[in-house]
Amino acid sequence: MAEYPEEPIYQQLARIGKAFGSPVRLRLLDVLGERERTVEELAEDAGIPLKNTSAQLQQLRAAHLVSSRKVGTRVYYRLADERVPQFLGRLRDFAHERLADLRNAVSDHIDSLEGVTADELAARMSDPGTMVLDVRSAASYAEGHLPGAVSLPLAELGDRLDELPHDVEIVAYCGGPFCVVSPRAVRFLRDHGYRARPLEGGITGWRDSGRRVDTT
Repeated sequence: MAEYPEEPIYQQLARIGKAFGSPVRLRLLDVLGERERTVEELAEDAGIPLKNTSAQLQQLRAAHLVSSRKVGTRVYYRLADERVPQFLGRLRDFAHERLADLRNAVSDHIDSLEGVTADELAARMSDPGTMVLDVRSAASYAEGHLPGAVSLPLAELGDRLDELPHDVEIVAYCGGPFCVVSPRAVRFLRDHGYRARPLEGGITGWRDSGRRVDTT
């Protein structure tokens, strides 16, 4: 028997808290915010071992935060609905406001580079002096990218530097607001003499601002 009448209610509410109470699961939700993926793709893109990815997905599914569909022998996972990324956004904002350690971590890895806002980039889209660079995987780019963006995954950046002009400012972006791929790309580009800045919020922030995303 429950110790108090409301205990079963709080037990169910705690299921959602538990689902969000893991750095690995938060990372998976962030990556799924870009596009749906198979378990294998998700493990690779999130940098998490396959077995662990599969186990964490089952917990997210049990909390109705992700859903899946089967195509042949492959299972694709996606966020359950648009309310999941909306809640994640509010959680990020709340945590950023409350936790100095989070602010320090974001400052060390992301904010120190002085990014370009979505509003600023939107106003510069037709500027020939601006080049938008998508440093995510080619598959993520194909699923959706900023209008006019050039695909150049971070792993290929070193081998393809000669494809980038020096007379433009490069705005690099990756996934969500805590993604560190574009800051890494920007630091690499600056070390090689390019003018470069990251897009604040990545493609998630661009989408959340109501702006168009193209597909190929």
